[in-house]
Amino acid sequence: MPDSHPLDAIEPKIKVTAQVSPEPTDDDLAFVKQMGVKYVVAWTDAAHASYEYYARCRERFESAGLKLYGLGNLNVHNQEAIVLNLPGRDEKIEEYKQHLRNLGKAGIPYTTYAHMGNGIWSTEPELTRGGARARGFDLSKATVGHWHRQEYPMPLSHGRQFSEQEIWDNYEHFIRQVAPVAEEVNVMIGVHPDDPPQPELAGVPRCIFSSFDGYKQAMEIADSPNVGICFCVGCWLEGGDLMGKGTAESIRYFGERNKIFKVHFRNVDKPLPHFVETFVDDGYYDMYQVTKVLQEVRFKGVMIPDHVPGMVGGATGTAYTIGYMNALVKRAEEEVGV
Repeated sequence: MPDSHPLDAIEPKIKVTAQVSPEPTDDDLAFVKQMGVKYVVAWTDAAHASYEYYARCRERFESAGLKLYGLGNLNVHNQEAIVLNLPGRDEKIEEYKQHLRNLGKAGIPYTTYAHMGNGIWSTEPELTRGGARARGFDLSKATVGHWHRQEYPMPLSHGRQFSEQEIWDNYEHFIRQVAPVAEEVNVMIGVHPDDPPQPELAGVPRCIFSSFDGYKQAMEIADSPNVGICFCVGCWLEGGDLMGKGTAESIRYFGERNKIFKVHFRNVDKPLPHFVETFVDDGYYDMYQVTKVLQEVRFKGVMIPDHVPGMVGGATGTAYTIGYMNALVKRAEEEVGV
């Protein structure tokens, strides 16, 4: 294991960050800069998963005065073959390792990974403040999960019931192979929570990344400074009491141990079994508590808007959210100290 921590190379302070296209227009770049943002993250897919493409992405943003903190690859994210040990698992793991090597060679320090075997689950969109359209999830109405053009229907998305031990064994098989590569190329992997963190959906347990204790054990198994958390506040709030520890307490624990690499800044109206994503200032949680604790633990990763409700005017919701985030970070710096 390396003596230094990968976060050592990241400049101090919370970085309010925009998620953008990997091929931004001039207007996209101007929009980001007009919001006072200096860092970006992006996603690509298998058709654009080469070192050359990653390097071009970084250079495009840097030429506009922006830093590309993270790049994800949809083709190695939420992969059922990895999570459930299906045919093609080892090939998919090798593909993930190559993704890490390409990132390292291109000088991109971070990528997000999620370990869901049957996708993200939502029900019909619902309306939040002012009639804004937003993602909803109602367990009593849930019938199918989705990921990257795939569907995972109830009652058994893969034809059988999986055990919690299988999910843990498959995670250990994956992380013990990829963590050494991440260390070698100096890339951070932030693991996103299960969304939603319902204990089981369609025969697949969500027993690792759906609670504080699950995350703690997963980080201990990885035993690597390069494996940490993409702390999705929205998912933690979705889970509520199911998470085992509250949002602020969990951020403090993992943040003090340099295990949070990225934060998804999102609020919901209430926890499971039925929630609606809402504006950051309109949910059941005081989001200032997030920025305050992040400041107290001297978090210096990135924090992005997540699943912003649809507002009139296209990108209006993103601008509103980032403006609110900027204000909360400034308040935390003033109250806690820089």
